[in-house]
Amino acid sequence: MTAVHALAPGRWQADLARTTATFTVGNLGRRTHGTVPVTAGSVEIGPDGALVGVRGTLDLSGISTGIPKRDLDLRRRGLLDLDRHPTMRFVATSARVMDDGWEVTGTLTCRGTAAELTGVVVVDDLVLTATARLDRRALGIRAPSFLIGRWVDITVTAAIRQ
Repeated sequence: MTAVHALAPGRWQADLARTTATFTVGNLGRRTHGTVPVTAGSVEIGPDGALVGVRGTLDLSGISTGIPKRDLDLRRRGLLDLDRHPTMRFVATSARVMDDGWEVTGTLTCRGTAAELTGVVVVDDLVLTATARLDRRALGIRAPSFLIGRWVDITVTAAIRQ
């Protein structure tokens, strides 16, 4: 039996005190790492043990790359436009069972734009680790690729409880 099948049916909530969201993206020829506060997250398991739903919300206004000037630049309208759109939301639309989790596809909403995103959710005990690669252009984030890389690698690690 895999860890996926060990999750009891019902709604599991992210323990926000033990949940993190991180990202990496190319920036001026280097990899930039950052964190974003998670404000909500849930996983729902159906009576048959199938994944029924995944939802999550990030507070982009709390984004931190460790360089305050860069964090302020990310607020600009041409980038994350945080004054008008401070949150990022993900809602799953489908899931496929894998050995230790799921491949999940859903709608990511950011900057007032929705884009399809597919990632992998791995289950280890009561910790879910979701990873995905986002093409920032799908959200309308335009910048020369030497300034900001096209691909943003996102990882959300969530301790869950029922």
